[in-house]
Amino acid sequence: MTVDRAQSPLRVVLTDINSAVVEAWRAAFADTPGVEIRRGSILDEDVDAWVSPTNSRGRMDGGVDAVIKRYLGAGIQLKVQRAIRDRFGGELPVGSAVCVPSGAVRPRFLISTPTMRTSSQNVSETLNVALACAAAFQAIHQQNKREPGTIRSVALVGMGARTGRVPARVCANLMWTGHTLFQDHSFEDYDDLRGTILAQLDDLESAPAEKRVRITPPRRGATRR
Repeated sequence: MTVDRAQSPLRVVLTDINSAVVEAWRAAFADTPGVEIRRGSILDEDVDAWVSPTNSRGRMDGGVDAVIKRYLGAGIQLKVQRAIRDRFGGELPVGSAVCVPSGAVRPRFLISTPTMRTSSQNVSETLNVALACAAAFQAIHQQNKREPGTIRSVALVGMGARTGRVPARVCANLMWTGHTLFQDHSFEDYDDLRGTILAQLDDLESAPAEKRVRITPPRRGATRR
């Protein structure tokens, strides 16, 4: 099912304290409407949901995860790990996400999506950033399907650019790919999402870092804008 963004447009905020990531976003998203880019902390963003890059076990012990856990309290990790256990058997695959109530007024939700299987893993030679970004937006589709209009704004940081050691320009271009796919399609499940991205980006690792790739959604079950 594709969310009707004509009725419920999503405000997307990209924010990071890393100036190189911010500049790379500005280049990658230069022609993308509806995306706000700024340098700063995600904690300062007054939006419905924050997206936190995590590991497959949902251990919020480093990077942005740790910052968010300190801000929202230790209970947020328990919620994330409970959701991972209940929906994915205890390990969240890269290219999947969970969306949990934060317990705060703003943001109302935390979306956790792994860029790596284990903490501090180097993912600079992978497509994990595109998978994680697309999965985060898929989680928004799913939440708004369950409760229409509950997520109208979201903030994301530079996925994998710190602990994952992904170069800023690569990070920005892969996030652009994930966001652009969200504009076109909502997947039946995360397996479909991963299969589509990996099939079309498989040769991207040898492409120039400045290359941006728009993924063609599968025809089955898709409603194009």
